[in-house]
Amino acid sequence: MVVATTTADLAPADPHTPGRSRSWPRLPATAGYLAALIVVTTIFSVLSDAARSRMVLHASTNLHNLLNGHIGTLFSSALVIGDVSAAWVIIPLLGCMLALAELRFGAMHLVHVFLAGHIGASLLVAGGLWVAIDVGWVPASIRWAEDVGVSYGAMALIGALVVAVPHRWRLAWSTAWFMIAAEGVLIEQTFTSVGHLVSCCIGTAVGFGMIRANAASTRSLTRIESGLLAVSVLLAAIMLMG
Repeated sequence: MVVATTTADLAPADPHTPGRSRSWPRLPATAGYLAALIVVTTIFSVLSDAARSRMVLHASTNLHNLLNGHIGTLFSSALVIGDVSAAWVIIPLLGCMLALAELRFGAMHLVHVFLAGHIGASLLVAGGLWVAIDVGWVPASIRWAEDVGVSYGAMALIGALVVAVPHRWRLAWSTAWFMIAAEGVLIEQTFTSVGHLVSCCIGTAVGFGMIRANAASTRSLTRIESGLLAVSVLLAAIMLMG
């Protein structure tokens, strides 16, 4: 069972109030997902290159898997980071982004935003590739492309973190990330870059929806949260440039 983090959990304890002490907020979604990523990455690190490649293809949300009914890849692909060396850098950075999102949204909203970006972008990209193959714009071999990782979910979170930005910077935040992701599409012209743009748009839409519904904390960032936001920006930049 997922326990949502409440505003009361996040509020710093009043040192003048008897019987209260400072404590770290509970972050069950962040801890659980990071633990799963660490376990999977550790297993991948001891596999041979051939075995690792087979596992990546098996977990990929490519057209071959999806058209053959392997719907589970929409979830398993989010647990696999193909480049093991890069994974040990990405995981702690992702942990900072997840922690900030869970502090601002709560555990359930974090999961919903991440999955909306990851699954939504994966399906829309797959649909676009199916059409592109049918009309001959891309080679049919792309059906078996490797398509795993955390970047779609992470880009959805960076879009949704508009809720953590001061009100006067929200439009600039969302516009800047849209333009950066769109530039990646124009420069790289890969389905992954398209997925980053789509997931960022999904996350931004969800973020503004949470603001309108008062479903996320809009209080000022603490110093720790400001640091987490800076790391989140770094991770998003690495993914968009990588």
